[in-house]
Amino acid sequence: MGSSRIVVFALAAFVLAGTASTVDAQLKIGVVDLQRTINETEDGRQAKRRLTKLFEQRQKKLDTAQESLKAQKQSIERQQDVLSEDALKKKLEKYQEDLIALQTEYVDYQRELSTAEAELTKKILDRMQAILRRIGQSDGYTLIIEANEGGVVWVPSNLDLTDLLIQRYNAQAKKRGGGKKK
Repeated sequence: MGSSRIVVFALAAFVLAGTASTVDAQLKIGVVDLQRTINETEDGRQAKRRLTKLFEQRQKKLDTAQESLKAQKQSIERQQDVLSEDALKKKLEKYQEDLIALQTEYVDYQRELSTAEAELTKKILDRMQAILRRIGQSDGYTLIIEANEGGVVWVPSNLDLTDLLIQRYNAQAKKRGGGKKK
């Protein structure tokens, strides 16, 4: 169970424990969908384009290697009746080595993409958290929860800060010269 869910459950238990009348006037909870904000900010779109480009480059290379491996297998199947046992064994070993190399390369690419995604989104998320802290302090929020991590199923629109975060993030990106299309 994520720490944000524990916070939500703890708050619910606190409110249900009979202190609702005193807490109600003081408690202000906001919710934000960080994934949506990443998808809808220009910096997030740029990061997604970079990741897509990297993915397509890697996928093209993997596809080429896979086609080569497929041709190698077909060649072995066509020649298996005419090759000596030793020659067939060597070709099969080479095929297995190439297959393992391709699988390793695939895993490496997946790791590379995950690392690139984490690096690209970390900067964006750090900026978003700073904006959310300012919103929380200036607007008197007791708690701001990430919608997808906190197990939030529904929230009234007046408590959903996603659109406000997107607007403020994009405005801040324009001020610092970011968010330009490339």
